[in-house]
Amino acid sequence: MFRFAHTYFFYLLALIPVFTIFLVLFFIWKKKTLAKYGDWHIIKQLMPEYSIRKPILKFIGMMLILSCLVVALADPQTGSRLEKVKHKGIDLMICLDVSNSMLAQDIKPDRLERAKQSISRVIDNLDGDRIGIIVFAGKAYTQLPITTDYAAAKMFLATINTGIVPTQGTAIASALELAANSFGESKHNKAIVVITDGEDHEGDALAQAEAIAKKGITIYTIGMGLPEGAPIPVMSGNVQIGYKKDSDGQTIMSKLDETLLQRIASMGNGMYVRANNSETGLNKIFDDINKIQKTEIEEKQFSDFEDRFQYFIAIAILLLVVDFFVFERKTRWLTNIKPF
Repeated sequence: MFRFAHTYFFYLLALIPVFTIFLVLFFIWKKKTLAKYGDWHIIKQLMPEYSIRKPILKFIGMMLILSCLVVALADPQTGSRLEKVKHKGIDLMICLDVSNSMLAQDIKPDRLERAKQSISRVIDNLDGDRIGIIVFAGKAYTQLPITTDYAAAKMFLATINTGIVPTQGTAIASALELAANSFGESKHNKAIVVITDGEDHEGDALAQAEAIAKKGITIYTIGMGLPEGAPIPVMSGNVQIGYKKDSDGQTIMSKLDETLLQRIASMGNGMYVRANNSETGLNKIFDDINKIQKTEIEEKQFSDFEDRFQYFIAIAILLLVVDFFVFERKTRWLTNIKPF
């Protein structure tokens, strides 16, 4: 495996075109200045040892030296071997509802944003566990395959919004099925956390939860929203322009369906927690998940990255030595060589 430890040093390469422009401007100025003293061909005869090509050659050499030094500063590295890293943890899949009803603001700032904030805090507390993220509305999609790369998990989490799934609805059953299949053939203990307002529009969630529980996978549910419900904002870009209405012009109220989520958690041998404005309940569930026996997870990683910058420094030094012996005037013994 090959990588650069400090890629930001490559911005220094922008100096090369800048220096090139200065060189061109210098030659233009020099030619105009010499033209004041007479015809260029006559002046050239008065300076028989003057070389036009040598300064350009020396400039190219200096730019090559600069390039080598920049690459050396970026610190090219190669991974010398694969190392097996063992740690204990569980496999955790989070199913996050991204339907429009999750924009309701009975939980501040809104249901979806509050859920994302809580997931981010949970990721910060993971140690050895693998995590994946499923987003669902009318259909379910894998947002993040199961991984121990927590930085990637937070990056993918930040991109989640209600527009990420084109089909509206709340397909909890599809999300559960996709989450269960995403674990693959791993023998680690597994858990699924479903975060939704519980307004299921498919109707197969209970049967799916029962089938998943038979595989030994624990299911937890978090109800986002308050029982009295809240209207669903209609957005135009980042600006709210009103609330969603039904065919009769009445404002639609999105209410939490706690009964369904409680039954799903019960069938999945997990627990149900209702979010409120003080907490989402994800911490309570995570505390319970931590009680699940963790199994050993083995991963292969590149280790012992070796620095290779010294080769580029050596090339730069060699070019510098060569440049030292290249003079701007013509080389006499080369001018005496006339092959034709």
